[in-house]
Amino acid sequence: MGKFLENISIVAIATVLSRVLGLLRDILLFAFLGTGTLNSAFIFAFTLPNLFRRLLGEGALTSALVPILSEEMEGGRKNSAFQLLNRVLSRTFLALFGLVAVGSLILWSIFSIPGLEERWYLGAGFGILLLPYMIFACLAAIISAGLNVLNRFAVAALSQVWLNLSIILALVVMGSLVAPSSVELVIGLCVGVLAGGVLQIAIPASVLRREGWKTRIVMGGSARLEELWTLFLPGLAGAAIIQVNTAVSRLLALWLREDAVSVLYLANRLIELPLGVFAIAVTTVTFPSLARLAANGNHTDFADIFRKGKRLILAITVPAAVGLVLLGRPILELFFAWGAFGQEEVEQTNSILVVYACGLPFYAIATYCTRGFHALKDTRTPMRLALLNFVLNIGFSLIFMQLFGMVGLALANVLAIIVHSLLLRGLLTIESSQSKTSFFRGPLLKIVLASAGMGGVTLALWKITAMIMDSPKTEGLIAVFLIVPVAVALYLALLRLVRFEEVKEARDLLSTILRRIGKKAN
Repeated sequence: MGKFLENISIVAIATVLSRVLGLLRDILLFAFLGTGTLNSAFIFAFTLPNLFRRLLGEGALTSALVPILSEEMEGGRKNSAFQLLNRVLSRTFLALFGLVAVGSLILWSIFSIPGLEERWYLGAGFGILLLPYMIFACLAAIISAGLNVLNRFAVAALSQVWLNLSIILALVVMGSLVAPSSVELVIGLCVGVLAGGVLQIAIPASVLRREGWKTRIVMGGSARLEELWTLFLPGLAGAAIIQVNTAVSRLLALWLREDAVSVLYLANRLIELPLGVFAIAVTTVTFPSLARLAANGNHTDFADIFRKGKRLILAITVPAAVGLVLLGRPILELFFAWGAFGQEEVEQTNSILVVYACGLPFYAIATYCTRGFHALKDTRTPMRLALLNFVLNIGFSLIFMQLFGMVGLALANVLAIIVHSLLLRGLLTIESSQSKTSFFRGPLLKIVLASAGMGGVTLALWKITAMIMDSPKTEGLIAVFLIVPVAVALYLALLRLVRFEEVKEARDLLSTILRRIGKKAN
């Protein structure tokens, strides 16, 4: 368990750095562009390459690739694993190049349609500039999958750092040269995205070369490649449904009103902070281990590691959800209420954030369980459930957006993910039904009780702060740098009081992270 926690801490630290830079990136983005037409058009355009990055790079392809690479590595066939990696990279590059060409032509055709509102033309233009990013990002994700199989987690986890640094640099430079909320600023932003994509592939590739990998164009087939496709195609369908789901939700938001895409995006980005720092760190580290255990037929250890990961994920996402519901407004006030992002935008975003926060534990468990299925080489079950999720989300969206506007779109997404996660968990049969039942009576109940106690104290502290202070920025500073640390300490104390099984591991993990940060500082 020590090495397991150490690897999680490595990914968590790298992800913290990435998320902090992502937060700074978004602060600058909304300060320069607000939530108006240009920002919504840019975010919608950036959705297109991100869709394929998550679909091909970080989604179905890497989920199918990791178990097979793990089997090759376990058998001592490192060179064979690298040959397979080159075959996958070669084919993926050709497919992506074709997608960029076709996608650019489709987006270009939008300019020939008369009478559309300006945001559609802007979105198409920015989309043409950003589509090549998906080539860099997808290939980088595949190379990072190879690094993860070799237990080189840090480099892969730092991938988003290079992107965020490039975007921040582009915003600072262009923001000093051109007027805020200008097309020229967004074009410079697109260039920053492309530069970040180049770094995302160049850095992990250089590290993998030191592990013995050599870049080769390999187009020949193999038995392992055939096995990969049998896992990949159902996984691709499932991932495609989920990503199209996201794209359709943003399309509905763009149709609803011009600021809806940017508001939904920002609220979702805040949800991704706790999701990425810990929940995705646990998933990233456990996935190769689960794949190796599944390949060896060791289902007892598989179930044990899966349970530990599940408890750790819920132990962080449940209190994080409570904290975001209670302190979302002061967090937005502190970090985002600058420039073009005013009080009205804070209120709009906070209402969406509250809804998304309620779904945070379910997002985390859905991601974790999906990887559990993939480790067992079952990509068909997640595909079928993703289709159901898509149908539910679209149906709920069409109903609730008429009733509640932007909040309705967020509510639809949360309701769909709740159903999705519960079905995934119920159908993953690696754990016995008795074990699942005891989890709800034991660990989950302890997490809920500790979170409720923490939430009560947090709410009381926030009410006192709001009564004493009359400056939103001061209130935000107190909320983030005083109330949040007190809440975290209280929550860990309550977990210990109720004898939560993983409290020692959680404390050891926190100590490991702090120790590593201290070493970096020295």
